[in-house]
Amino acid sequence: MTSHRLYDGVKRVLDIALSVVGIVLTAPIQLVVALLVAVKLGRPVLFTQPRPGLNGKIFTLYKFRTMKPVDAANNVVSDSERLTTFGRLLRSTSLDELPALINVIRGDMSIVGPRPLLVAYLPRYSKLQARRHEVRPGITGLAQSSGRNAISWEQRFALDVQYVDNRSFRLDTAIIFKTIKTVFLREGISSGDSVTMTEFLGNDENSSS
Repeated sequence: MTSHRLYDGVKRVLDIALSVVGIVLTAPIQLVVALLVAVKLGRPVLFTQPRPGLNGKIFTLYKFRTMKPVDAANNVVSDSERLTTFGRLLRSTSLDELPALINVIRGDMSIVGPRPLLVAYLPRYSKLQARRHEVRPGITGLAQSSGRNAISWEQRFALDVQYVDNRSFRLDTAIIFKTIKTVFLREGISSGDSVTMTEFLGNDENSSS
């Protein structure tokens, strides 16, 4: 659709401009967070992981670490055991997401879009769910601003596809403001009894349209 192509082009320019400004303004905060991560969680300071982006192309995602490393000898293995109070604070305030501004400048991500999930999930999506990769993934998105980790996978993917079909600057602005509210109120950080979103194991509709 022509309107979406124009929107995507203009949005890319805005993403770069906003990310550069964001990095400059948050540089002191990121420096403090990096130092605290190094002291409280050790090195490396950054968490890096391959994630699928636009059209499923794999890129390296950058975030601040929020968990201790796996330590099988001391039974520090599960996410709940590895996630410290400091790590929870970083996640609840979304300060751990700030390094992803580099991903936006590189073209891996956008400010707003479906969240980049695990590479392992790619073959588990239905054809409809896979449409989330028709746009660049975002630091925040419609699903992220509508419950973060507290909503089900089905709801999350439905919102992702809804965003792909209805993306606009008006919707992006609404998502950003709603995300600020969600972060301020610290809503939807965990999923049920899990400290993070439970693993997506696929569904019975992977072959459906």
